[in-house]
Amino acid sequence: MVISDPIADLLTRIRNANMVHLPTVKMPHSHLKHEILVVLKREGYIEEVATTQSGIKKDLIVTLKYTQTKDKVINGLTRISKPGLRVYASVHEIPRVLGGLGIAILSTSQGIKTDREARNAKIGGEVLAYIW
Repeated sequence: MVISDPIADLLTRIRNANMVHLPTVKMPHSHLKHEILVVLKREGYIEEVATTQSGIKKDLIVTLKYTQTKDKVINGLTRISKPGLRVYASVHEIPRVLGGLGIAILSTSQGIKTDREARNAKIGGEVLAYIW
């Protein structure tokens, strides 16, 4: 199956699994998806990300994170830059998600970064998604 927007597919799989409180979600592997998931883990939105391989096919297994009372840690995910309309931001235009309570994920010349990391590094890039 060919996916035209792998980042939107990643976010949709996480959103759907999160809505029904699944502990893990599995998806096809790509380097970009893995880097986005590493940022989400570092920021505390997911528990773990692992890679499995069966033959030549690699998959990502994401362990979702919930609170002690089984509430969702990820309350919302939104894809910003799409294949039909790319959204770029300079260092002075990087958006703040919910006044700093969420994160914006950016693809920069130095790799995938959060809005905070991009501002500190004084670099802009493509705004991929908002997570809160």
